[in-house]
Amino acid sequence: MPEQLSIVELISNASLVVQLVMASLGLASIISWGMIFQRWFYLRSVVASVDEFEDHFWSGIDLQKYAKELEDRVDLTGIEQIFVAGFREFRRLSDQSGADPESIMHGAQRAMRVALTREEEQLETHLPFLATVGSTSPYVGLFGTVWGIMNSFRSLANMSQATLASVAPGISEALVATAMGLFA
Repeated sequence: MPEQLSIVELISNASLVVQLVMASLGLASIISWGMIFQRWFYLRSVVASVDEFEDHFWSGIDLQKYAKELEDRVDLTGIEQIFVAGFREFRRLSDQSGADPESIMHGAQRAMRVALTREEEQLETHLPFLATVGSTSPYVGLFGTVWGIMNSFRSLANMSQATLASVAPGISEALVATAMGLFA
């Protein structure tokens, strides 16, 4: 009966290059999944805070009083910061004598765009890393596969009689590298 190969044995018997490829893919995968879950929890809280803000905003309350209430808080969420920035600039420009209504609105919109840009940067944290890992991991895994198959054929060239049993472990280790690249 042929001997069963475990994934642990395949990894431990793999060449150093393939082991490094697998280790880097494993590390990238662990870091990526950590970032994915962190982003998921963060985005869920952002959606909840947006819903809460909209409910409060559209409830018919006095917006000046609501803006003052928000300005006194320290833990503002993204949409609250955008609202406060726009309302603060609106009030500042409105208090100036002879201010043009159109310039007041443009100033408030500009302040809100700046606050929105800051919030977008916060929401997009870790996305470049995740995009890089997602787009390069299959190719890194493929490199490990090619390297493992090359080693299998190199060892096959040194044998007088080649059998599938002599080549299968090397090809299996190479395919593990591909699977890890796809998983990462």
